Amino acid sequence: MVLAIWVKFNFFAPGTLVISASMLVKYRIPKTLQWVANLLVIFLVIFTLFRLATFIAFKPEGMTVGDSLPSFLMGIRYDLRWISFALLPVVLFSMNPGFSPFYSARNKKWWTWYLAIVTFIIFFFFAAGFGSFSYNRTPLDAGAMNFVEDPVISLKMMWQTYPLIWMVLGLIVAVLFFRWTYHRSHWQVINVTDGKGIPYRRKFFIVAAILLGLFAYGNLWGPPLSRKDCFRFNNSFKSYLAINPLQNFFATIKLRKPEFNEQKAKSAFPVMSKWMNLNTDGSFSYTRTIPPRSGALESQPNIVLVQCESFSMYKSSMSGNMLNATPYFDSLSRNGIFFERCFTPHFSTARALFAIITGIPDAQLFKFSSRNPEALKQHTIINEWNGYSKHYFLGGNPKFGNFDGILDNIKGLEKHTGKRKGIPEVNVWGISDKDLFLEANSVFKKEEGPFFAYIQTSGNHRPYGRTIPDSDTAFKKIFIPDETLYEYGFESLDEYNCFRYSDYCIQQFIEAASKEDYFENTIFVFVGDHGLSGNASAVYPPVWSDQRLTDEHVPLLFYAPHLLAPERRTEVVSQIDVLPTIAGLLYQPYTNTTLGRDLLQPGKKNNYAFITNTADEIGMMTDDFFFSRNLNSGEEELHPVRSYASAFDQAKKDSVQKELSRFTSAFYETAKYLIMNNQ
Repeated sequence: MVLAIWVKFNFFAPGTLVISASMLVKYRIPKTLQWVANLLVIFLVIFTLFRLATFIAFKPEGMTVGDSLPSFLMGIRYDLRWISFALLPVVLFSMNPGFSPFYSARNKKWWTWYLAIVTFIIFFFFAAGFGSFSYNRTPLDAGAMNFVEDPVISLKMMWQTYPLIWMVLGLIVAVLFFRWTYHRSHWQVINVTDGKGIPYRRKFFIVAAILLGLFAYGNLWGPPLSRKDCFRFNNSFKSYLAINPLQNFFATIKLRKPEFNEQKAKSAFPVMSKWMNLNTDGSFSYTRTIPPRSGALESQPNIVLVQCESFSMYKSSMSGNMLNATPYFDSLSRNGIFFERCFTPHFSTARALFAIITGIPDAQLFKFSSRNPEALKQHTIINEWNGYSKHYFLGGNPKFGNFDGILDNIKGLEKHTGKRKGIPEVNVWGISDKDLFLEANSVFKKEEGPFFAYIQTSGNHRPYGRTIPDSDTAFKKIFIPDETLYEYGFESLDEYNCFRYSDYCIQQFIEAASKEDYFENTIFVFVGDHGLSGNASAVYPPVWSDQRLTDEHVPLLFYAPHLLAPERRTEVVSQIDVLPTIAGLLYQPYTNTTLGRDLLQPGKKNNYAFITNTADEIGMMTDDFFFSRNLNSGEEELHPVRSYASAFDQAKKDSVQKELSRFTSAFYETAKYLIMNNQ
């Protein structure tokens, strides 16, 4: 069946879309199929409007509709697939005339309600997809299931952050409006066919089912349309624009299962050994026992490791950001060993906890390894510190992201989490960071021997407007015009003041700790769990914003004014290096079984940080370049991150790209293997 379709607006029912009936009536197409053809156009317009809204809201600077036209055309193929899934039941059931929506008023009612439910599901995915683009600059994928697994906490966060009641009401109104549109379209079909004597013919239904089946398959020949097809554009935004959230979500569900290839990991070992300077006998093992190094501290210092929520380097004072959101932390960085180019392997709090405690990047793309029962048993350097009491502090519930599953690897760990008597909760994440820090300080000052503590903050997070307690009158909010906030990378005034409040909480902690006896023999380590995407152009080269390095670039500080000499370090380092570096400061041997390194080890060679994300990209940051590869298209790019690297000749750049390509692949395969084999 070939349709010459034209679309018009019915001015008596604004917004109603119908197909010209002349050709359908001429060929005596059954009423049900005329209605299905109208519905197909209505749905196609809905899908296209969503894609157009996504383009307008999130397009990169300088990109035009003409540039993105191929994405829109491919998007129609994805859209027709899901529209066909919705409409095929109408066609197939109507092969029996008794089930046709034109057989009875009851049938019409049931089918329009079926379409209303389908519309609700589509709109729900569109809303979630728009939210994913807004927050992560990536389309909705199965990684969202990480939060569905914590439904109560996730729902509370959304309730406290967004006007959910109005959003749900708007969704319901939209669905009811389109149900009325389906009724209107049904009536129009009856109106234009009344008295025409169009008979029921099963052959038309068979042809229609075949046509919708072809749309669902997505290709006239070759393999069916797949998620990977959209990555042929070799441009992330164009690929994301093409695929719709339904396709991307359901296509990535199967990718939530952990996968690794032991043979690939073994083949990668020579490359890894060279870059990591392992000096092994060639056997496939990352286990190495490391003796105390020169300069290690014999005083058995206490260790306080703080994982700072959403601590974006480009938003901080240390980057030179003129809004000066973290002046106190900036002062600490000038009096400690500060690494200004630290990168996290991934974007997520749960993944950060996993990477820091294990020393392995959480390289499984669409499911937190902390949520994978097979990956929970892990070796950690923390257990090497004999004689240390061990504490973990979190303002809220450690079951979120299954933090407990990773923490249970630490022997003798005392957890300070959940509701506290006498300490009010400020939002879904529990007590304020200030109360969390002061609680930790009250525990530390009672310790009689050396201790290790892991403090995980959560205040610098949505809902930004409910993070700062009203009772904390000592903290004063600052007003900054919106245009200035956007220029320096902040999305709102609430976010800016929330970041400032995090700095204030750290100040309250250090000032309180400095009055206690334990302070002089304590190493405080601060590291961001991840950054946030945004405009970093005010402080960093374009590659930071264009390649979303803002997601992973965080501060790393070792602060112990009585133990460590201040030093500002400019080499690239990784979040997975935190525990080995701490272990290197202690005068005792330890066993390292994974990929982290002691950053203060004399003679350390090769500076790098592995990065991966749910956009199906892996990459490697070095002092001079950022290399990236799209796992679907195979597209590789080399981006200079220092001005002098831009001046390298093409032969040099090609050589660097080839070497980084091998190393990035080796690191990725090794990380996936070690996630499942680090016990």
